[in-house]
Amino acid sequence: MALDEAPSAVAAEPVDAVYQQRFAVTFEYPVYFTEHLFALENRVLVEALGRLEPARRHRCLVFVDDGLLGAQPELADAIAAYAAHHGARMELVAPPVPVPGGERIKAELFHVEQAQRLLFEHHIDRHAFVIVIGGGAVLDAIGLVAATTHRGVRLIRVPTTVLSQDDSGVGVKNGVNLFGSKNFCGTFAPPFAVLNDLALLDRLPSREKIAGMAEAVKVALIRDAAFFAWLERHADALVLFERKALAHLIRRCAELHMRQIALGGDPFETGSARPLDFGHWAAHKLEMLTRHHLRHGEAVAIGIALDTRYSVLRGLLAPGDGERVFALLEHLGFRLWHPALHGRTTDGRLAVLDGLREFREHLGGELTVTLLAGLGHGVEVHEMDEALVGEAIDWLAARARP
Repeated sequence: MALDEAPSAVAAEPVDAVYQQRFAVTFEYPVYFTEHLFALENRVLVEALGRLEPARRHRCLVFVDDGLLGAQPELADAIAAYAAHHGARMELVAPPVPVPGGERIKAELFHVEQAQRLLFEHHIDRHAFVIVIGGGAVLDAIGLVAATTHRGVRLIRVPTTVLSQDDSGVGVKNGVNLFGSKNFCGTFAPPFAVLNDLALLDRLPSREKIAGMAEAVKVALIRDAAFFAWLERHADALVLFERKALAHLIRRCAELHMRQIALGGDPFETGSARPLDFGHWAAHKLEMLTRHHLRHGEAVAIGIALDTRYSVLRGLLAPGDGERVFALLEHLGFRLWHPALHGRTTDGRLAVLDGLREFREHLGGELTVTLLAGLGHGVEVHEMDEALVGEAIDWLAARARP
């Protein structure tokens, strides 16, 4: 019986009954691309804050990656000056709050609890804003804080790495690590807005800039052969971090990521497929096995190389196409090998293979791994031959030897 149907007469309630509830919710959020976000004349932030309630003065609590503050110590004062200049539209309830950068913030739930306490103390409600400025790990952790406070407060993300601007920062995931498992504790919660400031990348270490390019290679390989060819043609400019090339990489990668979320049919991953996680089953495990000595993007590059070689061995991908993938990744500066790939468990099994089990368990259901059937053409498989994975690992080891 539908809930909007009224009974024609009073009758005894049936012993067994099913009432089917159904409703749909539309999510929408803007992703801005700008430079010098906190310059007084830049109105992107105040426009984002006021996109639903333009006449309101919005209360804001700002969290900032401490690594970013170390590299740009003037940033905290710039944020405060911006808020003061636009005081009719926004109010900082406290000075910007430094939080641990990188995987440090995702390693202990203490950091989440501490941030939630600040939201409690400053009375951040569902019409106030949390603004988080930092790399992907900081966005993940503070995103979890916002999503679980009052069952969800408004979150504005300001990604500050190539990887977070072109990939994770424009998505709908939040999370922290728990029990040694990557992103075990988390939510799907779309942000209120995402503000990408290219100028925030200027003082980013070269290693971090390169690491973020892995996600662009990933999404090009599974969705856009033309973008992959563009990456090949502009590899020299990208290695030199030329501004125009880097800006295009970020925008196109973000666009493809957003398109998959909006049009892929499963934005909150209720099924078993995770096409945007091509190369990630091994990458997530390598991050844990190396205790995050490998950056996420570096681990993803290795995972891409491993699954690309596996695709060749399975007969899905032409060997020449595989070589193009390896050549591009190496040209961009990635080393496609780490000794942890040869690490063994106590029973002699390759430790990285536990990543397949964890990958499946993260969603449940059957194992679903994206491989390559061509450049720009991802294909899903539901089993991985462990012996063939071992061959792919040995091939990468041999390729890495001088």
